[in-house]
Amino acid sequence: MTDFTPDKDAPEPALFLIHILTASGAPIALIALLAGAQGNWSGMFAWLGLALVVDGIDGPLARKFNIAERLPRWSGASLDFVIDYATYVFLPAFALAASGMLSQPWNWICGGLIVFTGALYFADNGMKTPDGSFKGFPAGWNMVVFGLMALSPSQTFTIGFVLFCCVLTFMPVKFIHPVRVQRWRILTLAVTAIWFLAAASAVMNNMAATGVTGWILTASSLYLFSVSAVQQIIDRYL
Repeated sequence: MTDFTPDKDAPEPALFLIHILTASGAPIALIALLAGAQGNWSGMFAWLGLALVVDGIDGPLARKFNIAERLPRWSGASLDFVIDYATYVFLPAFALAASGMLSQPWNWICGGLIVFTGALYFADNGMKTPDGSFKGFPAGWNMVVFGLMALSPSQTFTIGFVLFCCVLTFMPVKFIHPVRVQRWRILTLAVTAIWFLAAASAVMNNMAATGVTGWILTASSLYLFSVSAVQQIIDRYL
């Protein structure tokens, strides 16, 4: 009996299923948009949460089976960028601009800055660092806007935090990739799971994270937002 080696023995037609998995993010994004257009923000972010799960699965599968070399006609990276821009940037910007979180003209200004800086970030070939982190704020607006909507801070805080993230997009500050970064990976994956549970609770509570859920969502968000920067400071000064 011979050992099964996934990067050699899987038939190429079967490998295309990984691209299909990635492309499924497109109809998911459309359904999320339709929910948001009806003012169903909990439904919209539930679908964006599903898109986030799909995005966390397809990349490791693509690398495991080496489909970049085995299916060279199809660019998984380009496909991933198209889906990610819709689900990570454009739809969260739409939610921020259309949900009433901000008054005019701040909803237009902040929404416009999100799609503008997000587009530039996705064109940056230097967005990844050798340890698997992101360089600059990685346009993770799906999680940021969700947190702002669920925690309902003041308009001043929301505007300030959006502008802060837009500036961080172009700064040499590291941000975590929960799967690729090996340092503190177990802790990071645990915090990510806790964030998802708190987020699911907020979605089921009509986009309101109150009480213990609010504290858990805040603490886990702060960890995911700052852990790589903390590691960066430790490496440089300690």
